Amino acid sequence: MSSRHSRRSHGGQSSSSSGSRRIQSTAQLIETLNTHRVNTLTELCRIESAAATASAEDQLAFQVPMTQAWTYYVNSHNLLNELRGLTRNYPFSNALLDDAKWRVSNDPASNRSWNYAWLVLVKIRDDQMIESYAVSEAAKPEMWGGRDPEEDEAEQLTACFVSEWNAALERMLRHWETPPTTTGY
Repeated sequence: MSSRHSRRSHGGQSSSSSGSRRIQSTAQLIETLNTHRVNTLTELCRIESAAATASAEDQLAFQVPMTQAWTYYVNSHNLLNELRGLTRNYPFSNALLDDAKWRVSNDPASNRSWNYAWLVLVKIRDDQMIESYAVSEAAKPEMWGGRDPEEDEAEQLTACFVSEWNAALERMLRHWETPPTTTGY
């Protein structure tokens, strides 16, 4: 009988301590976002997932820090660094990423998500930006030791850029099973 009683008491403590763990955990995650201690897509998505399953009150508390964390992630070149980590043979174009960021900031539909990284990646995909930037990159004389490439050489290099950059883009977008839109958070 006393063992049942102790289990019941422990269960009661557990539920009240899980509530304070939740509050502490939410506060810790928000502090992590505010101090930019998290700087990878995977970790930000993990926190985003936790925020999406949090209580309505906690979701509200996450909104601004999560938005700011995504903006910091993109603007501090962490997104570019991760894309380049996935495109080691044909490094992802900084100019392409800058253009995508500009397009998002000038797109009235960009308010459909707090997630700046997702908006930029989707803009690259939806505007089919990779092909044109790959053509431009492959035609640069610095890619060919200072000489202008032959047409077939540039086409071949373009195909390599397109293949590797698209694979990286697809891999990054797989972090979201559902789009992180303002209605889903």
